[in-house]
Amino acid sequence: MKSITVPVQNVMPSPLFMWSFKIGWDSVMRMDVNLRNLFVYEAFLYYNPLLLVTMMVWLWGVNLWVFLQSNVGYAKIFDIDQNHLTHREIWKCSTWMTIVVPTSMTAYLYLYSHGEVSMAASQPAITFPDFFIADILTSMAKVFSDLERSVCRMVNRQVATIAWLEADSVCGSHSSAIPLVLVLPYIWRLLQCLRQYKDTREKTSLFNALKYSTAVPVIFLSALKYHVFPEKWTSLYRPLWLLASVVNCLYSFYWDITRDWDLSGFSRIFKFNKPSPISNLFYGRKWIYFWVIGSNFILRCAWTYKLSAHLRHNYLTVFTVTALEMLRRFQWIFFRVENEWNKITRSSVQLTEIQREEEKLLSSNIHDV
Repeated sequence: MKSITVPVQNVMPSPLFMWSFKIGWDSVMRMDVNLRNLFVYEAFLYYNPLLLVTMMVWLWGVNLWVFLQSNVGYAKIFDIDQNHLTHREIWKCSTWMTIVVPTSMTAYLYLYSHGEVSMAASQPAITFPDFFIADILTSMAKVFSDLERSVCRMVNRQVATIAWLEADSVCGSHSSAIPLVLVLPYIWRLLQCLRQYKDTREKTSLFNALKYSTAVPVIFLSALKYHVFPEKWTSLYRPLWLLASVVNCLYSFYWDITRDWDLSGFSRIFKFNKPSPISNLFYGRKWIYFWVIGSNFILRCAWTYKLSAHLRHNYLTVFTVTALEMLRRFQWIFFRVENEWNKITRSSVQLTEIQREEEKLLSSNIHDV
């Protein structure tokens, strides 16, 4: 290699970096000596991976620069496009990373040292889009389970072979990974409910969390069939699975109607009272609501079939039930979003009425004066 000189401007620390370092250092030094080591260790735990990734990006840029100076055709060696990122572009990326990561760490150190722990580890509130998407993902639990099976067969080189047909193989139908993947969307939604209760202290969130928890025993009790003796399954676990399935079906149906869709709105429609100022998508079409309630109950119970591994033998039946669950969620979306819109409209109407009352009071006070 010929003589190589690294550009000075690429290794000199920026003023922003030095300023961030000073604030971080001062924040640590002002802490109690007994807590300082624990605090620094926790900060190190969070930012250690990011700092090392930033370091590696810098070093990769140096690698490419040295290759370029030495006339080593690394683009041809790695078989990459000629429009690839050059060392200068990689250094720009690493420069931004060098600014962002220490700045974030400095903000964390500063807020933590001043007692603002909740701001240092920000936890934004759960919003309607968050749990709306999570609800949809629960209907796709079987999709994720099948994707996991596909990846398993690819990784274990069982594609275009009959090895995976063996139920007890790594990627067979008796694998413990199946219930673990099936339960993930429900656990995620359950944790959202618990977080919502922590923020709002509304007991409704706890009852909603209980609803998602009822899916867990359905999934794992069904999977136990392949891991216990047949007599044990028949005498103990199958009755428990049936009980858990009934509870999950009825509880989920009840919650759909009374909470997600608001039964009070349905009762108003069934009685055909005067139209509410809050519009309904299908107001006056009574048969649609009967259909939605009836089909939702049937498909809620059918979905239990999808969550139960010991019942899934006919792949056409499995596909049909999964598709029907997608349709159930499809119609659920209409009424769930409508109910949320009704709540927003009600609050807007109430706010408008309050403002009008305030204006009347102000105007009357002015006249009195």
